[in-house]
Amino acid sequence: MRDAQQILAEANVIAVVGASRDPFKSAHTVPRQMLRHGWRIIPVNPFADEVFGVPAVATLADIGEPIDLVNVFRPARDAVDVVRQAIEIKAPAVWLQSGIFSTEARRLAEEADIDYIEDRCLAVERAAGNLSRLP
Repeated sequence: MRDAQQILAEANVIAVVGASRDPFKSAHTVPRQMLRHGWRIIPVNPFADEVFGVPAVATLADIGEPIDLVNVFRPARDAVDVVRQAIEIKAPAVWLQSGIFSTEARRLAEEADIDYIEDRCLAVERAAGNLSRLP
């Protein structure tokens, strides 16, 4: 399994489940930072048409292209369902943001041979590894 740095270094397209329109929430600021550093972000939010100027989709199944990483900003109780959806779309990795843990989601990801990170911040890991997708 890849570690957090490898997952980010190899990802280009990140689906953000729970992306928020609220500019004061980490579910907005973290994916927006990743966008500014060159990653392609697909916001997944059934209640928004767009987030940070990017068209949103309602579910992972609505994404009509391969993605490299599913980043999760939802409560831990939703993680199992998100991992099941990630398995269905054949996502290679799932990343639960800081403060989100799920033993069952981890088990499902491991059984499906999907890379799984929990309780880590995408933006912190990006900064720690000095990673960017910009030329």
